[in-house]
Amino acid sequence: MMTQPQGAHLVGSVNDNDAESTMRRAASILGSHLTRIPDGEPGRRFHWIMFQADVLGQTAGIERVGEEPVWLRDLDIRPLRIAAGVDASTLQLPPLGYADAARDSYAVFTRLRDEGLIAERTRFQVALPTPTAVVGSFFAGADQALIEPLYRDAIYRELDGILRDIPHDDLAIQFDCAVEFLVLETHDAEGGRVPWFAGDVLDGLVQRAAEALSRVPSDVEAGVHLCYGDVAEKHFVEPESTRTLVRFGNALTAAMRRPLTWLHLPVPIERDDDDYFADLQNLALAPETELYLGLVHREDGVEGAERRIATAQRHVERFGVSTECGIGRAPEGTTDGIFRTHAAVASAW
Repeated sequence: MMTQPQGAHLVGSVNDNDAESTMRRAASILGSHLTRIPDGEPGRRFHWIMFQADVLGQTAGIERVGEEPVWLRDLDIRPLRIAAGVDASTLQLPPLGYADAARDSYAVFTRLRDEGLIAERTRFQVALPTPTAVVGSFFAGADQALIEPLYRDAIYRELDGILRDIPHDDLAIQFDCAVEFLVLETHDAEGGRVPWFAGDVLDGLVQRAAEALSRVPSDVEAGVHLCYGDVAEKHFVEPESTRTLVRFGNALTAAMRRPLTWLHLPVPIERDDDDYFADLQNLALAPETELYLGLVHREDGVEGAERRIATAQRHVERFGVSTECGIGRAPEGTTDGIFRTHAAVASAW
């Protein structure tokens, strides 16, 4: 191999039962490869935004679509709608749960750091969904435009709470962009996701993500995870190349009002060909922005990751490694192996 990629990035979810297990495992196996550690999104956050349906469903004036619950483990993931006759401007959304979870997990993080398990330089990483994710996933039709400003304000209140309670020099915020790519890839197709806003689709999605990231103060690290989905470890659409990811990433960094600390994008397991990676040559990141390629897959381990790395290095010089998405849905007992693959194919920081 050529020079190893530098560093590793954990996207967010890890299939452990609690934050302490995740952090201990990550620090023990990947400590010198990481500059930030997430809490693994345990409990009701195990399947990304799916718990938000239950949270928002508590709101007076918002109701569930369908008579019977649709269960995902202990979560009812039925869609939502604004009840007939309700003025959307009167809706009062409850706390979304992200700030409370971050506060609890940060206490674990600092305790493990005080014990010497987590290195002093490591930051605590918190992942948040863009407003687009929840609006595009749980609401439909005219309700999407009505709920967007309310949910946007609610997620920003969560961000403000995190910024208030966690020291900025300990903190890294990641916004997850997944529904954005579902809209981009399917909005022209029959039965696709039609955006609720007017104008250019890419620009509309980018501006929304850029606004969210730009709210993170400059003394807090801010990164973005670009995603093609991970339901049952499958993408909702297989990306044909990195072209759309690069277009989105370039437009996002240009639109942001602060520097981007890191950009993460996926690499499908079967793609070790030049056609997939070629557009990375057009990625226009600032020198200080870290790039992470999600080319680590549990199914083919070190050998598969090294194949994809070798191809990627023909098109981009500097990057670290990651999985395509969080590994919270990976089979039980696979976490250590996935972490060790990261360590085997990347150098430490």
